[in-house]
Amino acid sequence: MRAVLATGNPRKAAEIVELLHGVLDLTPRPGWLPEVVENGTTVEENAFLKASAAALATGLPAVADDTVMEVDALGRAPGLLSARYAGEGAGEAANVAKVLAEMAGVAAPRRGALVRTVALLCYPDGRRVVSEGTARGRITEHCLGDHGFGYDAVFVPDDGDGRTLGQMTAAEKARLYCRGRAFRGLATRLKRAACQSR
Repeated sequence: MRAVLATGNPRKAAEIVELLHGVLDLTPRPGWLPEVVENGTTVEENAFLKASAAALATGLPAVADDTVMEVDALGRAPGLLSARYAGEGAGEAANVAKVLAEMAGVAAPRRGALVRTVALLCYPDGRRVVSEGTARGRITEHCLGDHGFGYDAVFVPDDGDGRTLGQMTAAEKARLYCRGRAFRGLATRLKRAACQSR
């Protein structure tokens, strides 16, 4: 099935294309598509806002996700503000810097965090297929690694080998990170639905 990507982030788009390879024929987000205001009250609502806007504008099913990081010592912040924690338009580096500054002096046992992704396919008629993935880990004291994006360089998954996501290959990250888990779950649900419709 042909579908359109709702994200314009090239690094995230590449991850999603790889994770859904063989399940969906994904086309890039059209450049003329306006940005969506992510004012939902849940992770799923924000993913749906992005996917439904792209689906309605293009007439194609659209794929979107939303990912949040919830840091224990920060009262589960940044949460829904993860992508704009340092302010609108501040960028990833500023978001990471703000989290690290707020975590300064926090001891290792209290640096736990949960990252959560909702992956979603929305049809133009509003129907949706949803999958969620989570990963538990800890926040480092400074950035480690040059791979990935977002908070990857400061998040060490509990079920990894002690490296941050930013130090891992794309394949390693896909296995351990919430986005990989969410999109693998979405792929399974789409395959199951395709089999049932035959």
